[in-house]
Amino acid sequence: MSTSSLAAPLDVELRPDAPAVAHIDTPADVTSWTEQHREALRAQVTEHGALLVRGLGLRETDQVGAVFSRLTGGLMTERESFAPRQEFAPGLYSSTTWPANQPMCMHHELSYTLAAPGLMLFACLTAPDRGGATAVADAARILQALPTEPRERFAREGWLLTRSYTDEIGASLEESFGTGDRTEIERYCRANDIDFTWQPDGTLRTTQRRPAVVRHPVTGQDCWFNQIAFLNEWTLAPEVREYLVDLYGEDGLPFNTRFGDGSPIGEDTVRLLNETYEEHTRREPWQAGDLLLVDNIRTAHSREPFTGERQVLVGMAEPHRLADCDPTSEASQR
Repeated sequence: MSTSSLAAPLDVELRPDAPAVAHIDTPADVTSWTEQHREALRAQVTEHGALLVRGLGLRETDQVGAVFSRLTGGLMTERESFAPRQEFAPGLYSSTTWPANQPMCMHHELSYTLAAPGLMLFACLTAPDRGGATAVADAARILQALPTEPRERFAREGWLLTRSYTDEIGASLEESFGTGDRTEIERYCRANDIDFTWQPDGTLRTTQRRPAVVRHPVTGQDCWFNQIAFLNEWTLAPEVREYLVDLYGEDGLPFNTRFGDGSPIGEDTVRLLNETYEEHTRREPWQAGDLLLVDNIRTAHSREPFTGERQVLVGMAEPHRLADCDPTSEASQR
């Protein structure tokens, strides 16, 4: 074990296959402990990209909300969500609704928005029987590990996210935009550089182009930052993809990703991205009461398949404008 040398020392365990884990004795007052150790906790996140705090004993939603608020300057309201969440309090959500037997592969939360969260906060109230870890991967190492050709192309072109909002699959218009009013939705899309088309049946299709590589606003590292693999059709289970294509057609999938010039991303490229993520994945099984802090720019995260009940609460904070995290030409040439 290594021990932080900060004024409020933390007992931090470092293993190559897991995120940094701070082991603590359960405090009598969790909220006060969090406030007292805020700077030490945040310093560990800056140093390691993610920190799992074990021993807090988090058990209640209100308690989690109080802890999240002590660690941030305020929680974000999620916009452009791709799947439903339950909101317990402003900025305090359930984890994304997603089939338990299907993985949510590595991604950076809301990396397709113009202002993505810089910090993700997760709290486990109920641990699953098996699986279900929120694993992490270092985005700077992912970028360095990718072969030259796809790295250069994505750094040069960025990536496209296409979405078709339906009532059957994914988040509804109101869940994504906070309103079902067409005028307000159109205003949001124009303000956030999203191309949109209303279909004859009333559904909405959108396209947005975003950088695939950004510079970390604090460390200056170039980071692979996107949801190219996670939201691509080839990451879906084959039977799910076949069903969705039969139902909506190739161009009408609820979500899909493309190269920045609009051309399709092949199955081989998506497989390469997911294999590179897996080579750099660090995981630690959830225990009830755990807190996980993730630097959303530097660190990708996933949700692995699980069995049993799993309740993980989520908060997002400290938005960073992508325009202030310009991708660099050097990133594509390393």
